[in-house]
Amino acid sequence: MSPTLVRHQLPDSASLRCEGPPLPAGSRARARDWAEIQEGMLVPLYEAAYDRLGIGPGTRLLGLGCGSGLALLLAAARGAQVSGVDADESRLELARERLTPDGMPEHTRLVSGGLEAAASGDTAFNVVTAFHPMGCVSTVEGLAASLTAAAGLAERGSAVVLGGWGPVERCATAGVLRVAQRLADAGGDRAAGSVGWQPSGRDDLEDLAERAGLRPDGSGRVACPFGYADLTSAVRGLLSTGVFDAALRVAEQRQVEKELAEALHPHQRPDGTVWMPNVFRYLIARTR
Repeated sequence: MSPTLVRHQLPDSASLRCEGPPLPAGSRARARDWAEIQEGMLVPLYEAAYDRLGIGPGTRLLGLGCGSGLALLLAAARGAQVSGVDADESRLELARERLTPDGMPEHTRLVSGGLEAAASGDTAFNVVTAFHPMGCVSTVEGLAASLTAAAGLAERGSAVVLGGWGPVERCATAGVLRVAQRLADAGGDRAAGSVGWQPSGRDDLEDLAERAGLRPDGSGRVACPFGYADLTSAVRGLLSTGVFDAALRVAEQRQVEKELAEALHPHQRPDGTVWMPNVFRYLIARTR
């Protein structure tokens, strides 16, 4: 197992999470909330894709938008050699903590540089993942450019995994995320060409693959319910996703938290826990 984590500014300034000017405070705390509260809810998506592709020894995986590294850690536990790219240094620091504990082999490398620095010598990747849900990217064109660049580091015919929200009617969290969209729109924080958050269309992942020059080769759906111990944890977890970053730039944090909590109330159970069933979708595409 040889993890490599890279901080990289992706093509067209597109990060693999909701992008915008750095927030003045709290970004490190939100990165920790992502790692401790929110990211684990996507484990069924990661595992389903890994099971389908048979991730294990011999896999050389590049994770785009690797965040705090949980998906990489799961792949490494299966015997894969993993590398990760993310524009968020706070999340990347947490990924380093996860992937370089005491006792790791001496050949473990942590690299800071461009996307090409994620490659290990002359050995190309044979799997690329972009699990970040569609509907929360700076621009689709920027994400497609990032995928195209990553595909150039992979062997011909390599698998590229794209992740996204499932049908809006099967995602209870969609109604909550509309709060972020409404607040950002009210504050005028919608840059030209930015998609912000929006419901996923049926063919979004296929369209993205086509833009990136990839060949679709199968897809699947996975239940990824969002469950929280209480309302406070739910607010912290959802704020950590980046979906609400634009809203936080144009409205006071107290207002954002208040409206988010109100949107979550219908999903709160009598015991205080919050539960929202969701379906996520993944597409397996191939490099040409």
